[in-house]
Amino acid sequence: MSLRTALARLPSRGVGVSLPRLSAIPRSARSYADAAPTGMDEGERNIHSKLAARFPGKRLEVQDVSGGCGSFYAILVSSPAFKGLSTIKQHKLVNEVLKEDIKGIHGLQLKTIAEE
Repeated sequence: MSLRTALARLPSRGVGVSLPRLSAIPRSARSYADAAPTGMDEGERNIHSKLAARFPGKRLEVQDVSGGCGSFYAILVSSPAFKGLSTIKQHKLVNEVLKEDIKGIHGLQLKTIAEE
């Protein structure tokens, strides 16, 4: 069961969590560049730089969706490094790169895309 599905099943008595879709992340502020895009906080820049170094590709989006406290991130990574790998193996690669960061956060929404 996905985190989104689990959260949707929680009673809505004042405890609501709304996660943005990755497509809602502004591309101008979150897409690939040689350096982390402007407008990112320190946590977003840190994750962005690690992923950009390990998974070069056309698209990398990192957004703190926890309201700025750094406890939940939405990440989209596209890379030729994922070609021929299952989604689970792609996610394991990303998790390995971010294993130290993951220890300090509450949640991670991850989407990977294999590029040609």
